[in-house]
Amino acid sequence: MSKLTAGMKRRIKRQLGGERPTIRIGKNRVSQELLKEIEKQLERKEMVKIKILQSALDRDGAKEIASRIAEQTEASLAEVRGHTFMLYKRRKK
Repeated sequence: MSKLTAGMKRRIKRQLGGERPTIRIGKNRVSQELLKEIEKQLERKEMVKIKILQSALDRDGAKEIASRIAEQTEASLAEVRGHTFMLYKRRKK
């Protein structure tokens, strides 16, 4: 997990800001299948926007869930805004 610079964060926010989230976390919370899908999208696009539905926010807040997912996928957390967050992971060459 690399540290994002301010310029990289701006670029990620600009590119994903107008897009809809491609992954939604629901009442089943974070499963292995969901983590595999996040990693697959990160490998393909480097960036992914994820929305946490209200039913998944029983115990933990959005920031805790986002940081846990970033840690498990070895991605960098670009931003958490409300129940939506953005992840970035540099592609392997």
